[in-house]
Formats: sequence, C-alpha cells, structure tokens
Amino acid sequence: MTLTEHLTELRRRLLVGVIGFLIAAVVAFLAYNQILAFLKGPYCHANHGHCALYVTSPLDGLSLRIKIAAFGGLVLASPILLFELWRFITPGLKKNEKRYAIPFVVSSVVLFLCGVAVAYVSFSHALVFLGSIGGPGLQEIYNPNQYLSLIIWMMIIFGLTFEFPVLLVSLELARVVTPAQLLGWWRWAIISITVASAVFTPSGDPLSMLALAVPLVAFYFMAIGIGKLARR
Repeated sequence: MTLTEHLTELRRRLLVGVIGFLIAAVVAFLAYNQILAFLKGPYCHANHGHCALYVTSPLDGLSLRIKIAAFGGLVLASPILLFELWRFITPGLKKNEKRYAIPFVVSSVVLFLCGVAVAYVSFSHALVFLGSIGGPGLQEIYNPNQYLSLIIWMMIIFGLTFEFPVLLVSLELARVVTPAQLLGWWRWAIISITVASAVFTPSGDPLSMLALAVPLVAFYFMAIGIGKLARR
C-alpha cells in the first residue's frame, strides 16, 4: 500500500471507531442511572448502604452525566475500537507475527478487565481506610464528580498496569530481554513494582497498593515462564 492508501485506510478505521464510540456514548448516556448505581457500589458497601452523593453546583449533574457517557462509551465501544485497530495493523504483519497477534489482543482485553475488576472490588476497602484516617470527627459528604473521577482513575490505572505481562512477553519475543535476564533481576523487579504501586495507586491506601503490587509480582514470574515456552 502507498502512503496515501495507508492514510485513507487509517481515516476509514478512525471514522468507524469514532462512530462506534458516539453510539456507545449515547447508550451510556441513556443508561446513566444504572451505570451510576454500579459505580456507587463500593461506596454503598463501605458505608453500609448509606451512599448519597451531594452536588455543590447546578452544573455538577450535567458534567457527571457527560463524564459517565464518555467513560461508558469508551468501555462499550472497546471491542469495535480494538477490531478496527486489528484490521489496520494486520496487513503489515508477517505470518509468524499474525500467529501471536490474536492471543496478545485477547490477553490484553482480559487482563485489562481483570485489573478493572480488582480496582472495583478493592475500592470499598480504600474508602473505609480514607474515611477512618481523618478520625471520627469528620463527616463524609462526597461530591459525585470527585468520587467518579477517583474510581475511574483507579479502574484505568489498574487495567493498564495489568498489561504488564503482555509487555514483558513482547520484549522477550522481540529478544530485547531474555527470560534468564528477567529471572536474574527478580529482586529489583519486586522493589520497583512495590514502589510504583505505592506511587500510582490513586487512593493511596495500603490495601489497594497490595491489590496492585501482588498480582504484578505474580505476572512478572508468569511472563518469564511464558517467554521460555514461546521461545522454544
């Protein structure tokens, strides 16, 4: 394909992706109440069913609904976006590269969703910790936009960091690093993962940090094993 043909193909894939996102965002906008109730789940669990959110501005409700529409649209449209990305890069892959492409795409989606699930489950414990750290003299009144931003960032960061083994296996297959080298670096890897988990966990509580660090350490050693098998 010429450069012009590549750009035309890219424009077509982007157009389909944008249309898919907009349709999904409209669906999420209409399903606002259900999505909000789902995202409030950890707060309701942490506060024993008392989980009212209080707006402090007339525009808070509108901005909250738009934010949920954007977030929900991105999640709902992710299969379309990944498919369009796959269709765009497939012509440039060699036969042996295409053999690994589908497992990498599927594992990336599954690991991202696992990271989102871990963030969602651990978020109620994070709220309990954050609510208790200030002492009993504080009354919790949460703004929905701030609450939503925190839980969404938790989900996104956990989801992206759960892609860690995919990155490591990719580097092993590309022969940038070897399984033996990764195994020799395991002490530094555990220290680095622990420090990174403490820095990038949005809630800052110890339980969420461990919920992120422990799977990443396990993924590190799993990636070493998968790299050994893939390079045989």
